[in-house]
Amino acid sequence: MRPPKEPLLDRFLRYVKIDTRSDENSSSCPSTAKQWDLLRLLHEELLALGLKDATIDENGYVFATVPSNLPPEQTTKVPIVGFIAHVDTAPSITGTHVKPIVHKNYQGGNIALPGDATQIIRTTEYPNLEKMYRGMDIVTSDGTTLLGADDKAGVAEIMTAVDLFLQNPEIPRGMVKIGFTPDEEIGRGADRFDVKRFEASVAYTMDGGPLGEIEYETFNAFSATITFDGVGVHPGYAKNKLVNAIRMAGDFITRLPREMSPEMTESREGYLHPYVLQGQSETVTLRLLLRDFEMAGIERQKAIVEAIAEEVRGLYPKGKVAVEVKESYRNMRYQVEKEPRLVEYAEEAIKRIGVKPNHTIIRGGTDGARLSYMGLPCPNLFAGGEAIHSTLEWVPVQVMEKAAETIVRLAEIWAERSATRQ
Repeated sequence: MRPPKEPLLDRFLRYVKIDTRSDENSSSCPSTAKQWDLLRLLHEELLALGLKDATIDENGYVFATVPSNLPPEQTTKVPIVGFIAHVDTAPSITGTHVKPIVHKNYQGGNIALPGDATQIIRTTEYPNLEKMYRGMDIVTSDGTTLLGADDKAGVAEIMTAVDLFLQNPEIPRGMVKIGFTPDEEIGRGADRFDVKRFEASVAYTMDGGPLGEIEYETFNAFSATITFDGVGVHPGYAKNKLVNAIRMAGDFITRLPREMSPEMTESREGYLHPYVLQGQSETVTLRLLLRDFEMAGIERQKAIVEAIAEEVRGLYPKGKVAVEVKESYRNMRYQVEKEPRLVEYAEEAIKRIGVKPNHTIIRGGTDGARLSYMGLPCPNLFAGGEAIHSTLEWVPVQVMEKAAETIVRLAEIWAERSATRQ
């Protein structure tokens, strides 16, 4: 395969220097004006690469098409495949003035980040460094900011794949759709994603972790809002009258099963997580996350929450406890399994780049989960980043290059397997 005109690393370094942190307290889309800087740049770069239909809409979503190189009668037989990445970075750590550092030919040991002597990427915490990536070039920040590999690695990989498509026209492909989105880190990346306008039948998000990973299972995600209404009375005259909503909330929280907390669960174990507590003695609102890979687990968690609420009502008969449960997203496995070629072809593409596929689960959310229920089944593939959402974030250059090649091979496999179908 002929290399891209522009090395992937050059693209990646250019992108991570653009501050794109999202803001969950903003109601605009994108949630921060600075995300437009990268979104507009990507739009311009896609046009410069020759993708004449590249667009950027009023909400910042960038879409483009890599045309099929198959005869028309074969093109119509190949599902349109999309590749998607998000431009925003996590709001919790600064992404201003990122100073990326390339540690060439890494040969093992801890990596100390020069901007902050306390920031050390330790192999005991990140064993993949030595186990998988010796001899590779590792990119980090200087330790004072995020790097932004989540998900600018995915962005750079998709842009490089577009370049590779154009440099290697002999590799068969059907029509390929490209999508870049804002605000994934605050859970809004799919909110204004126009699936119909995107036109893909299936897609992949390039937003995963280590080399070879395929993810198509997420939590089923629900949230519960519990409102405690007490009875307000001057505390000096409160005997047999006052009902303190703070104490009501405290009694509720202490009854949540400790073994079902996030800090005590792993793998496929679900959890109940109180994460927001607001109010004063008359009214308190508690917000809970309910997470489980199976809907039966979610139903058990709902029952636990309702049972605790009923118990607290019994303790405070003059008070009120109201429970409201809402769905956030569901396990995308239920949708992805309806199109088994998505995972089968991803496995084959990863094998073609000389890597063993590795199935992992996502103990969190992804735009792909939402998109899968919007009619676009969308598993997640490796992008290479580790220690994401922290100043220790790192990514190997050669893994990003393998991810870009995986995109090309995926398009090739969809074309090979579909174009000849009767």
